[in-house]
Amino acid sequence: MERLLITGAAGGVGAMIRNRLDHLAQHIRLSDIEAFESESVAAEVVQCDLGDAGDVMGLVEGCDGIVHLGGVSLEDRFDKIRRANIDGVYNLYEAARRHGVKRILFASSNHVVGYHPQTERLDATAPLRPDGLYGVSKCFGEAMANLYHDKFGIETALVRIGSCFAEPSDHRMLSTWLSIDDLVALVECVFRVPRLGCPVIYGASNNSATWWDNAGVGYLGWTPRSRSDDYRQKVALSAQRPLPDDPAAVYQGGKFTTDPIHE
Repeated sequence: MERLLITGAAGGVGAMIRNRLDHLAQHIRLSDIEAFESESVAAEVVQCDLGDAGDVMGLVEGCDGIVHLGGVSLEDRFDKIRRANIDGVYNLYEAARRHGVKRILFASSNHVVGYHPQTERLDATAPLRPDGLYGVSKCFGEAMANLYHDKFGIETALVRIGSCFAEPSDHRMLSTWLSIDDLVALVECVFRVPRLGCPVIYGASNNSATWWDNAGVGYLGWTPRSRSDDYRQKVALSAQRPLPDDPAAVYQGGKFTTDPIHE
């Protein structure tokens, strides 16, 4: 690619991967609503509010691909979620359409299926069961991506990220953990495969306790290598196991299912 845009580059996930994707394009454009400085002198930094259509139009201009990590990443007031995750997603896809961007990685979330019980194993055909307004916004983003794929041919990887941290820190994460290395490898596969489409991909590492099935996206060539099992003993010593009726042990979305609607 000539230029790759990474939104949400100052966020938790963005900060961990933004300097590991330089090889994917001749130029990297990093963006976030917050001002920040890039460790890479070669990267271009553009501060942008995704809710501002004009700013997003300028942000996307000249880009060939987008890694869209930007937006509100936790349960919050609906007006904040709407501006970043709903208006912002529309603005991004409209800008992509107008500027001819043909491939996007959209950071969706496991919280689009958060009310499924942990006893179920889910694939891409599982019904959406969002566990909060944040999850609803990610359902909207997936729907928007499908629309722009079918109507305009913009390919999107719908990556339902589990828990992307340096290592798992609680018992639920033994099923949902996605390592930084595996996420970087997934981004590489998404922008390397000749034909992407608009697939759902569950963002989890090679965890034996996983609830998710990625058999339908084998064509991507993504093989997660990290294992939460390597941290199982550490988690057992540092984190209390939830009671059987605790939402953290019942639902795939864990305690997100207990979050109130913020006024």
